[in-house]
Amino acid sequence: MPLVRIETRRWMTREIKQAVLDAVHEALVSAFKVPDDDRNQRIIEYDPCDFEGSAGKGERFTIVTIDAFAGRSLEAKRQLYKELVTRLSAAGIPPADLMVVIHDVPLENWGVRGGKAACDIDLGFQIKV
Repeated sequence: MPLVRIETRRWMTREIKQAVLDAVHEALVSAFKVPDDDRNQRIIEYDPCDFEGSAGKGERFTIVTIDAFAGRSLEAKRQLYKELVTRLSAAGIPPADLMVVIHDVPLENWGVRGGKAACDIDLGFQIKV
């Protein structure tokens, strides 16, 4: 049940936004083995004057922040980074303009399914990938 926040300057069309959302979700399904119907994503766009990037970052600089259940392996994270670069590049985000941050959040810090701690329920999928 990752929560995804995609932040960038305002430049995307509606079609590109959908391609970006699909690309991120497909990468999560592949690398983190999340269920295909588990989509919790949002795109936040900023006026260019409200969004700075380091030297060398282009106009399409994009930060993808993922809050995920803790437990994914370093190898799964590496695979996710590679897949995000490949898939988002096809959607118009250059590899050098992509930054990904993963927050591993312990299961007891997620309130889900009517206010239950995620550590107290069967999630229905494997986290240790």
